[in-house]
Amino acid sequence: MTPRIASLPLIHRECWQELETATRDRDHGFRLMGLATVDRDAADLRTVVLREVQAEQRRLLFFTDARSPKVAQIRAHPDATLMMWCKRLGWQLRLRVRLEVETRGLAVSSRWARLKLTPSAMDYLSPLPPGAPLGQATPERASRAQFAVVSAQVQSIDWLELHADGHRRALFDGSGQGQWLTP
Repeated sequence: MTPRIASLPLIHRECWQELETATRDRDHGFRLMGLATVDRDAADLRTVVLREVQAEQRRLLFFTDARSPKVAQIRAHPDATLMMWCKRLGWQLRLRVRLEVETRGLAVSSRWARLKLTPSAMDYLSPLPPGAPLGQATPERASRAQFAVVSAQVQSIDWLELHADGHRRALFDGSGQGQWLTP
């Protein structure tokens, strides 16, 4: 385990630094996030990949297929929760977020320009929406029209550290102000 950080401001800053590291390190525990949204009257949960961090704006970005059920859920109920766990740190982060989906414009086209030459591009080139039954193992390619960027504006961070010397927990609001909580 890494040395423990004592102060709330340093913990908050380290949370954002670790999130930024996760965008470059494929093995970082924070790279894969659980996204919980509302589907009519029930919770829905799936894994999304952290693609970008804009720490100054307190924003995270991930990509999705615009036809996926989560897009309709986000548009109906934009408040959601992201959860991630990093075994190396012994940290769990639960982020309350407000989501926004973009399917057009510079934010989308510039990210697609970087992504389209990678194997990940295939995730957004299916002619069928996510979850549709397939007649064959690999569907034909379609256009980038289904590529969407989801922006998660962080409202709060619930930080939990599991440690042999005692667990700790803190809650940070949207401005970064923190308070200790009972784990």
